[in-house]
Amino acid sequence: MLTAHTIKVLQSLDKKKFRQKYNLFLVEGNKIICELFNSNFKVKEILSTDPQKLDRTDIPVTHISENELKKISFLKTPKDSVAVCYLAQEQKTEDKEIQLVLDGIQDPGNLGTIIRLADWFGIEQIICSEDTVDFYNPKVIQATMGSFTRVNIVYTNLVEYLSQTENVNIGTDMDGENIYTFERPEKINLILGNEGNGMRPETEELLQKSISIPRFGKSRSTESLNVSMAAGIILGQLFSK
Repeated sequence: MLTAHTIKVLQSLDKKKFRQKYNLFLVEGNKIICELFNSNFKVKEILSTDPQKLDRTDIPVTHISENELKKISFLKTPKDSVAVCYLAQEQKTEDKEIQLVLDGIQDPGNLGTIIRLADWFGIEQIICSEDTVDFYNPKVIQATMGSFTRVNIVYTNLVEYLSQTENVNIGTDMDGENIYTFERPEKINLILGNEGNGMRPETEELLQKSISIPRFGKSRSTESLNVSMAAGIILGQLFSK
């Protein structure tokens, strides 16, 4: 049985300041939890309504009731288990040949989808501006469907980073080069801007190339694409060459 204090602490982990205070975050659902076992993330404990499905000798697995699961879950329809995990030590490795760079992405669902796309295309590292939504946000973790365990996420000052990188900085722009005829450089940073405002001016100044996704439909009511949708189209085309 979970104590009232434990429930209160776990419930607080939907906020970044408490994740940092306790050095913990939650992962929900057996499918995603199993992804943790082959990653560098350290699991403190697992709370489950059916512990036998997660029979581990190296991690404490505690049986909890359906009612307790509802209290600690951040999902509308709670899944079978919740893993309490330690925040990982952030590690920036050397620049990869293809990286995603996120400038002020705010929607957790968008970030989660972008991380999942990166994993799909084998992109090992995402560089984020310091004001990009925290990837330990429960909605981000859930949207990645476990891909966060295979993609290194780094938060940094983008102006400093983009000024020093040896990769070619590429951004999206309505007047940019057609993505379908664009010749991909050997080493690139694909920069994606904020959902409403796009890239900030100081980021745009550091672009070396701009690309665009041409519109083929006749309707003009669709002004732009969702940032994660655009990322999927661009990555699909970049990797086709």
